[in-house]
Amino acid sequence: MIRVLIADDQPLVRRGLALILAPEPEFEVVGEAGDGAEAVALAQRLRPDVAVMDIRMPVLDGVGATAELSGLLPRCRVLALSTFDMDEYVVAALRAGAYGFLPKDVSPEELTAAIRTVHTGEAAVAPRLLTRLISTYVRIPERPARPTAGVPAGLTPREREIWRLLATGHDNTEIAAELDISVSTVKNHITGLFCKLGVRDRAQAVIAAYESGVVEVAEGPR
Repeated sequence: MIRVLIADDQPLVRRGLALILAPEPEFEVVGEAGDGAEAVALAQRLRPDVAVMDIRMPVLDGVGATAELSGLLPRCRVLALSTFDMDEYVVAALRAGAYGFLPKDVSPEELTAAIRTVHTGEAAVAPRLLTRLISTYVRIPERPARPTAGVPAGLTPREREIWRLLATGHDNTEIAAELDISVSTVKNHITGLFCKLGVRDRAQAVIAAYESGVVEVAEGPR
């Protein structure tokens, strides 16, 4: 079981998130908090595995609560949520110790997948936010003489196109629609792509796309 604490100052949002998780047998919602201070107090008592944390809350906001939890309960992974996917919120949450950041308009499937991901200790950031952050904050080293000189050999044209779409903020469903293939086929291609690139996850693949010249900083995410 993944024990989940939900922190949001809107009761309807808390109830909605709890209802999304209820049908999943691997999740147990152990508590709900209406502000960051209450979230910290409940987490210390209930010891959740994951805290789904709204950023803008009274008393203590989500960034402050995340920072406190990171110090007090490092085994509790924080997944930050916000209606406002502004870069400064994302960066502040991640710097405070959050393992992931999602806008509140994500699908239930994306939410549950992100909770599973942060529970394992991996990062989960919405594709459009990830690529925007990288294009804004990552300093790309000097380009090789040819724009694609850094691209590993052995990539198929389809893998190269999927890499470009992934690096410009498309999620798997959007890539499938763009290329008129199934989502499962996209996942298979991405698995092979990660292996050929020698990267562990989507974040590393995006960084590699910028560093190799497959995507230009000026192009950035959609």
